Amino acid sequence: MIGATNGARVSITGLGCCTPERVVTNDDLSRTLDTSDEWIRERTGIRERRIALPEQALSDLALPAARQALAQAGGEPSSIDLLIVATVTPDMVFPSSGAVLADRLGMPDAAAYDLSAGCTGFMYALAQAYGMIAGGLSSRALVVGGDVLSKIVDWSDRSTAVLFGDGAGAVVLEAVDAGGFLGFELGADGAGGVHLNLPAGGSRMPATAESVAGGQHLVKMNGPEVFKFATRVLVSSAERVLAECGLSVADIDLYVPHQANVRIIDYAVRKLGIARERVVVNVDRFGNTSSGSIPLALADAAADGMLHPGQTVLMTGMGAGLTWGSAVMEWTGQTNGNGQSRRREETVGG
Repeated sequence: MIGATNGARVSITGLGCCTPERVVTNDDLSRTLDTSDEWIRERTGIRERRIALPEQALSDLALPAARQALAQAGGEPSSIDLLIVATVTPDMVFPSSGAVLADRLGMPDAAAYDLSAGCTGFMYALAQAYGMIAGGLSSRALVVGGDVLSKIVDWSDRSTAVLFGDGAGAVVLEAVDAGGFLGFELGADGAGGVHLNLPAGGSRMPATAESVAGGQHLVKMNGPEVFKFATRVLVSSAERVLAECGLSVADIDLYVPHQANVRIIDYAVRKLGIARERVVVNVDRFGNTSSGSIPLALADAAADGMLHPGQTVLMTGMGAGLTWGSAVMEWTGQTNGNGQSRRREETVGG
């Protein structure tokens, strides 16, 4: 699915993020895995990640991020009539984490649900929220992207344990007078789903003592195949959405790719021809936070002075499904009530 927007002006007016307090370094992992800081950095670019406490669920990370986004956008939680939570690690199968979060925020009347598209979830949710507002079905939406992948990672599997971290980001979307989203490009190749999945826990393989003992409720990944997919689709999706919007790489002021692996990002940057100083990279500090990846990177860009109103921003994600999604927007910024952009990372912990 590809297309430029229909002319409706919808933008991000609030941005927030939250990560757990606990930091796990590569050296920490080397105490229980056959790995080292050098090995992990060379292959992934990751040096540390944030890991939730045993009692922390997705909604515990999403709540501070959502509150921060709402504060930046201004207005009460009751002003939100649509809440989408993009995640593959909800608090529970049902009710949705969207419904749980809406209750905790004080939004008794908002439509609220979860969206599952792997690491691409945040991009899918942005497109859905845009469509709802542009179509007149929503006036103000809250989109949350986040995961606590530490809960579903096999910590004895070096190929996956070193990659993932926990975190959540949130944005408020609403109609604006100028700027905002210019186009989206979304897609999925279900045939590749076998390369990145969680086999058990659904209706195909319900939980049993045998499935638990066999580790079927933990992430399984064919690393080489996922790497090939990611390097290809980061480039192709970006090129398609730029072409649809009548833009070129030269028009992009800031590139915010999914933070899965620095080698994947570096490949995409070279193929697209984007200057390195226009690329946001924070995978070294957070690892792959799945649906939390892009909003966390946006927040870092704002904090580092890389993100300003009027800039053209390109975002691209890819993940389990196998899915992908890109968006181009003219950044309009968010304020803290006095016209000044801000970002303050919330942390939660015990």
